Amino acid sequence: MTVQIDLNADLGEGFGRWPLGDDDALLGIVTSANVACGFHAGDPSVLRRVCDRAAENGVAIGAQVGYRDLAGFGRRFIDVAPDELTQDVIYQIGALEAFARVAGTRVRYVKPHGALYHALFHHEEQAAAVVAAVHAYDPTLPVLGLPGSLWLRRAGEAGLATVKEAFVDRNYTPEGTLVPRGESDATLTDPEAIARRCVGIATTGRLEAVDGTEVTTGADSLCVHGDTDGAVQVARAVRAALDEGGITVRAFTHEGPPR
Repeated sequence: MTVQIDLNADLGEGFGRWPLGDDDALLGIVTSANVACGFHAGDPSVLRRVCDRAAENGVAIGAQVGYRDLAGFGRRFIDVAPDELTQDVIYQIGALEAFARVAGTRVRYVKPHGALYHALFHHEEQAAAVVAAVHAYDPTLPVLGLPGSLWLRRAGEAGLATVKEAFVDRNYTPEGTLVPRGESDATLTDPEAIARRCVGIATTGRLEAVDGTEVTTGADSLCVHGDTDGAVQVARAVRAALDEGGITVRAFTHEGPPR
């Protein structure tokens, strides 16, 4: 049986005169792009450029929606009212959809960003609010998230297609959540070690937590954080290891041959 997995990255996170990450290089490696929608990062010019480049490279575009928090890069929890959060998410998807359409493609999935991503693991009202937004905008859009999260559970119950992901450059707790960024062992940096880990995730659906125990992910997609140092080197090592391991790397929203 052919093993298949998606490789995604968070992109479009520059703003104005402040670039962040190497979007062009990563778009030559990954198969899906989680593009910022202007709330936690990104501006119209950045979004237009990333959508254009993604379309040129055959990379699937996903809306990476977050809290309205440019100053905190969307990494601070905001206790926003559920109805307001629903409208914020619809707004963000629609904004990115405009640039995707101009580029000759469309938004193909939705993924929460940062503090919103983590809140949706357990926050009932916010999970329901984001599910409501996606369902109202386009109930055929898949949603990407952490295995075991309330977000994926509620999305599935609402009839949305759910996609499980694993983070290539982050350590996990034994409970299957990410080690908080403020802790010293939160981030992985060795490209070759990360690449070996990703082959294991793709072939077994499991990874080793920070305490040495095993966590089952069943991941359909692997995520590289585009804003971290060495992201391009990590993505290249992961893609090469997957290719060499005979693993088909393609977008989970694919409509054609793998790229």
